[in-house]
Amino acid sequence: MHTAPDQDDGSPHLPPVNGAGLDEAAFDGLFRECARDVHAYVISLLGDRSAAEDVTALAFERLYRSRARLDRRRGTPRAWLFAVARNAALDELRRRRRHPSLDLEADRSEDPGSEEVFERVERRATVHHALASLPPRERELVLLKFHGQLSNGELARVLDISESNAGTRLHRALAHLREQCLELDRKDVA
Repeated sequence: MHTAPDQDDGSPHLPPVNGAGLDEAAFDGLFRECARDVHAYVISLLGDRSAAEDVTALAFERLYRSRARLDRRRGTPRAWLFAVARNAALDELRRRRRHPSLDLEADRSEDPGSEEVFERVERRATVHHALASLPPRERELVLLKFHGQLSNGELARVLDISESNAGTRLHRALAHLREQCLELDRKDVA
């Protein structure tokens, strides 16, 4: 899997641009806007809330250190943040050498007897199992698209592929995900 070029600290290589970087206020705004999404994306990759908190913090730290070199012509700050988070999470996965899993504890705080909560947990479990059954490249693409809320152009830059390739891969991954969800639902009914 090809990633954006990294510096020694794992940050994407962002060439200096005349004042086009990310100032303190913009960085703070980006943090407020994206922290939850980045954390959710990293949890989906790592399956471990504690490790996801560490990787999320590391991603923001790396982006902060390289914020003066952010080149907006090469992507939005949000896209760069998700590229940094992706690289940090993949580094963690390589260190741990295991597959990600999703923790569904978030719904336990609600009324466990609620039919709506049960249905939501059941749908999440179905999607989780369907995602887990996807090839890693497809799973990563779906997670970047929906947790990262990245456009196809931003996906292309993060994954270092063409925009049309990103769109085609995403379409195929979503079709495969739908098939997997339907298959899991049929198994549950049988």
